[in-house]
Amino acid sequence: MAKIGIEGTLADVKGALQEKGYEIVDLRQEEDVNGCDCCVISGQDKNVMGMQTTSYKGSVINADGLTADEVCKQVEQRVQL
Repeated sequence: MAKIGIEGTLADVKGALQEKGYEIVDLRQEEDVNGCDCCVISGQDKNVMGMQTTSYKGSVINADGLTADEVCKQVEQRVQL
């Protein structure tokens, strides 16, 4: 199953993705994205985890204004499982 990085404030999204069987990684610092197939951020902070630039090549989903189900659908589309 895909490995999904989740920003800490998104507990509802984290729970929904765990129920679907995704491996979840809490995003606390820049190195936490390593090995993630997709990352979900809250969109509340433009400079997520203090990163000004990033070398992360995977999909990033901004969960601002989305329900947990909507985020799950986007994750499924991006990781194409």
